[in-house]
Amino acid sequence: MVRWNAASCNVALAFIIASLGTSSNAAAQQQNRLQSSGDAPAHWSASSATRAASAPPIDYDTARLERRLDAVRATGPIVLDGVLDEPSWRDAPMATHFIQNDPREGEAATYDTEVRVLYDDEAIYFGVFARDEEPGRLTVNDLKKDFNTNNSDGFRIVLDTFHDARNGYTFATNPAGAKYDAQMANEGRERNSDWDGIWDVATRVTETGWYAELRIPFRTLKFESRDTQTWGVNFERKLRRLNEDSYWSPLPRIYDLDRVSMAGTVEGFRGLRPGMNLRFKPYAATTSSTISGRRTTGEVDAGLDVKYGVTSGLVWDFTVNTDFSQVEADEQQINLTRFSLFFPEKRDFFLENSGIFQFGTNAGQFGGGGQGGGGGGGREMRLFFSRRIGLSDAGEPIPILGGTRLTGRQGAFSLGVLNIQQRETDAVSAANFTALRLRRDILANSDIGAVFLNKEQGGPHFNRIAGVDANFRFGDFSANAYLAKSFSPDPLARAIGNEFGSRAGFNYQSRTWQAQAGHSGIGERFNDEMGFVPRQGIHNFDGRFGRQVRPAAISKWLRQMQPHWEFDLFTRQRDGALETSYQGYHWNFQFQDGSNAEIGFNPMIEDVPEAFTINSATQTRVNPGRYEFTEHFAFWRTNEAALVSFNTRYAAGNFYDGYRRNLNFGPSMRLNEKFNASLNLQFNDISLSTGAFLSKLVTTRINYNFNTKMFFNALVQYNSDNHQWTSNLRFNIIHRPLSDFFLVYNERRDERTGILLSRAVIAKMTYLMAF
Repeated sequence: MVRWNAASCNVALAFIIASLGTSSNAAAQQQNRLQSSGDAPAHWSASSATRAASAPPIDYDTARLERRLDAVRATGPIVLDGVLDEPSWRDAPMATHFIQNDPREGEAATYDTEVRVLYDDEAIYFGVFARDEEPGRLTVNDLKKDFNTNNSDGFRIVLDTFHDARNGYTFATNPAGAKYDAQMANEGRERNSDWDGIWDVATRVTETGWYAELRIPFRTLKFESRDTQTWGVNFERKLRRLNEDSYWSPLPRIYDLDRVSMAGTVEGFRGLRPGMNLRFKPYAATTSSTISGRRTTGEVDAGLDVKYGVTSGLVWDFTVNTDFSQVEADEQQINLTRFSLFFPEKRDFFLENSGIFQFGTNAGQFGGGGQGGGGGGGREMRLFFSRRIGLSDAGEPIPILGGTRLTGRQGAFSLGVLNIQQRETDAVSAANFTALRLRRDILANSDIGAVFLNKEQGGPHFNRIAGVDANFRFGDFSANAYLAKSFSPDPLARAIGNEFGSRAGFNYQSRTWQAQAGHSGIGERFNDEMGFVPRQGIHNFDGRFGRQVRPAAISKWLRQMQPHWEFDLFTRQRDGALETSYQGYHWNFQFQDGSNAEIGFNPMIEDVPEAFTINSATQTRVNPGRYEFTEHFAFWRTNEAALVSFNTRYAAGNFYDGYRRNLNFGPSMRLNEKFNASLNLQFNDISLSTGAFLSKLVTTRINYNFNTKMFFNALVQYNSDNHQWTSNLRFNIIHRPLSDFFLVYNERRDERTGILLSRAVIAKMTYLMAF
């Protein structure tokens, strides 16, 4: 049986409780406090002050009921030019009086925003005027599609087209007219920013602020077939130089725009029709490849993607001879554990509507992005992981013959069906992959569901997974659980163990407290060939407990502190022995300009049953045994919206039977919205009884945006473990909506000899036809 000593528990309690004395009565002050003359920002307008002074405390349960707009049909054509001069705009009702949720929750926005809504037979229009007395100080850092909305002045819309208070679409722009769109489910617990819709925007900056005019065709959206409709809607304005977020329908600061259950409404749409919603997207590609010691080869390829709206809520996709040659390369990682590394999915076909296939929940981290370093292989299992399809374990592509996918919503049900046929190669036999997912909404904001996965490969071999899950959400509290079982004709050859995977946990988040804890169990014979399972035969107990403190005395420069304690504990199912213990005692600081810092220490225990190689270049090993060691770290990230910024993390401490020093340093430069570049350097200086080594990882990114439809991106990396330089250069032109031309150059070189290991030049054209 595993026990933590009393000292560890007492430290944890003291660490969290110590923050209580420094906290002001934030809940009362946030609602009733108006900034004194010394506290208010220099550009806080008189009209804002007047509204804030007279505004009563906000009742968030009822505020959304007062945020209502009538849907007005345009009386003439709308020209998208960023100038709201058509007569229809004058007649449209206006959404205004935006309310901050950060930094001064419940107070009027520093500069107000005005939003008007119109529609015609084909599209919905939004006319936006974002007031700003100093438009020369607007922060605009990017033009690329799906830009980082946190580091720029901007405006965001969420549309709950089914008015189910759960799901929606997000559209955003900045003063330069960059575009961001995403699908959102379960109030942001599942968000897919890789979804691409057909829509357009025009912007204009004036002496009194900036304008945005958006047109979103109805064929881009899914909604019910009713003659009269009401949609949920909310608007967000970001004033980046003050790091301020304000909303039309007010939100507490622990929520963001995805909280559609607190959104307002736009009412009275009549005669909406989504159209045929049929899209054909053929592609043609040519590739020239060179591998060291072989002749250069050329290849021409073509394929087709088809998307059909079966109902107002269901979409059926087909793909033939699927190609992902234009996808950005993976960012390399250094593995200092004995467990598999996780690499995110980047392929568009698998990213779109991917949220519906999510099973269970992935536990989050509290404070500062989890700068403590994690529990060493403690990432939660993913039952369905799409990188198992069309990619080898080394990340090399395996050709896909074709496939189909049906996703969407019908009433209270969410449905996902996926079937992909993978081609045979010299090293891998042909395989067919199927994923079935069904989820039903229950209560006000909860759901239950089931999943079935099936892999058929090369004759009699198959691997199947069946599971059920439940997610309950009640305001600030949520609880979740799942249970899954694997079925294979040749289960993993272990004498004991079971074929089950399970988890149960809860999460509580308020303005001042956060608590999360859970238990996972993965049987030794649980075999999931379509998922990511870093450990088997374990019980995992994890948790994070923290306090958010907003000290009023130093609020001019410090926005929030987050002391927190987290842990990951792994024991072996067969004997209950400890495998891994990780604890983190961290203190995070968030500053008013958007910068943040974190300090802490991480005591760890690792029981290593078998020797493993920790560095292949030097063949340094970690021998079997029980190791106790502690890492101390400090992290600092400056304001990422600034012209020049950096982040750095330094850590040092015992490591297995030796010592480790770790340095991450990442400067970034943003000259303007067109050019930005970043460099990330990671060094690990490690000395063990079996050897010593210095691992180096260099990641360089250069982005140049010619305009909102033409981009150049470069990703250059160096990894000392394999002594290779890799380059991934991409040039992209969006020649019409959702239609692209790509020119891609990939290269690998040996760092020691300079010899070319491989090179590929790819040209690809796609052309979308929508009906």
